[in-house]
Amino acid sequence: MALVLVCAVFLWGVGHLLKAPYSARFTMIGLLCLLVLAVQLLLPMGHPLRDMTGGSAGEWMVVVSLGLAVWAYSRGLARLREMVRPENQRAPPSSDQSTAELERNARHIVLREIGGPGQKRLKNARVLVIGAGGLGAPALQYLAAAGVGTIGVIDDDVVENSNLQRQVIHTDDRIGMPKVFSAEIAMTSQNPFVTILPYNRRLTRDVAQRLFADFDVVLDGTDDVATRYLVSETTVALGMPLVSAAISQWEGQISIFDPSRGTPCYRCIFPEAAADGLAPTCAEGGVLGPLPGVLGSMMAVETIKLIAGAGDPLLGRLMMYDALGGDVRVIGAKARKDCPTCHGVGIATGT
Repeated sequence: MALVLVCAVFLWGVGHLLKAPYSARFTMIGLLCLLVLAVQLLLPMGHPLRDMTGGSAGEWMVVVSLGLAVWAYSRGLARLREMVRPENQRAPPSSDQSTAELERNARHIVLREIGGPGQKRLKNARVLVIGAGGLGAPALQYLAAAGVGTIGVIDDDVVENSNLQRQVIHTDDRIGMPKVFSAEIAMTSQNPFVTILPYNRRLTRDVAQRLFADFDVVLDGTDDVATRYLVSETTVALGMPLVSAAISQWEGQISIFDPSRGTPCYRCIFPEAAADGLAPTCAEGGVLGPLPGVLGSMMAVETIKLIAGAGDPLLGRLMMYDALGGDVRVIGAKARKDCPTCHGVGIATGT
């Protein structure tokens, strides 16, 4: 067996000198093992060549089997790597990548209220956006541009022509594509240093807690009242901050709901859904194209402030914006003792 080992080392050395790829070297050694196995099986006992190769047919069969198993395993791993989508292949950052990311975020880093530590917190943060429509589109774009490290987005809708008047993350050539994948393309193009987690499905009660638990902050930009209440209940149960906004025609509103920090919850402010006809959808009442851009960008601003610990986020305050009259108002918001969602937790902490 020593002779065979010497031959294998010789073949490897020749391959090294010729700069042959590893696959070619392993192939030559594999052929050598198969040749030795053939000698052990075909030649009679006592044959000089069989004695020179040492061992027995059984021992060499074990060696060849192990070699084949290792080869099959390596090929299987290679096949799995080939199946991974290119945008999901995360190469370790090189020094050039680190420099590029630093330059990208330089305007944040020189801000006294964010700086290097705040930008690092943004990079380590995990943010979930509910809805990739009018409000979700600008929020997602600015979160990605700001360098938020991991951004999840959940939506079961597809891009339609009527969306493009205001949902600026989508484009005409992606009509018919699920919105979460369209948003993923845009965000990855905007900032390749962030990780995007698209969930092409409707948010339901059976998955809400498990999904939300994987994130630090939730943004709600949906236009469905039942989903809004579900999002509020889930974030309250998990003690998570909820950045919530809504728009209608020319007006919008935004606040941060987090009873664990002494604020009211969404149901404290909106205990019941509006009666039919009082809150028309965008399809029913129309909406100014830039309006969701204004409120969605504000959602990104408040999220960045929360994560970086900058300024005074809209905790316990409701901001209302009237685009037609050019008016902005901010009012205080109180928790309600009879709230079935948070049970007035914010009252106990002084709001």
